[in-house]
Amino acid sequence: MTIAAESRAPGLRERKKQQTRELIAETARRLFVERGFDGVTVAEVARAADVSEKTIFNYFPTKEDLVYWRLESFEEDLVETIRERKAGESFLAAFGRFVLERRGLLAEEDPDAVERLAALTRMISESSALLARERQIFERYTTSLAALFAEETGAAADDVEPWVAANALMGVHRALIDYTRGRIVAGARNPGLDREVRARGRRALDALERGFGHYGVR
Repeated sequence: MTIAAESRAPGLRERKKQQTRELIAETARRLFVERGFDGVTVAEVARAADVSEKTIFNYFPTKEDLVYWRLESFEEDLVETIRERKAGESFLAAFGRFVLERRGLLAEEDPDAVERLAALTRMISESSALLARERQIFERYTTSLAALFAEETGAAADDVEPWVAANALMGVHRALIDYTRGRIVAGARNPGLDREVRARGRRALDALERGFGHYGVR
């Protein structure tokens, strides 16, 4: 085997793993939307995806991760955006730029894709297990932001300011998700929904500007 072939092999393996992960997640999404999250077992997902339960748990540590698996990259992107903020930009400004970016359902224009995402949103809204898992994920985001804020400002270990700032910023994110979810369940769609969410996001960020507008300015 040539060196070039050896260098390509990991990429091929990774692509195959990604395809398997997406197949499992899409199969789970379809079943969850049809029957509700609590009405479907991991064993049923495995059978429908033609894989073993062990394979599912190799890719997704918990059943809830079948729904939320993409949020790890969201956290990485959020932290990276703030860490790599521009000169003169505060933590809040970088966060606002990231959180108001169109993504997910707000970025979709294809009617079929929009309705699939809307069905997923309704399914999440009806599951206490998923909402509880979501809260855990947001708490992890908050911890990551607080650690970054403390690191960049040189805050003491007992300084509460990084935690206060991280909770305030993540509060905006959570509020926008709750608002968006409620409007989707009520039947709202783009382009009006996107305008509503972004307008509310800007108002929330403006309110925080008075307290955190200069915090973490590079």
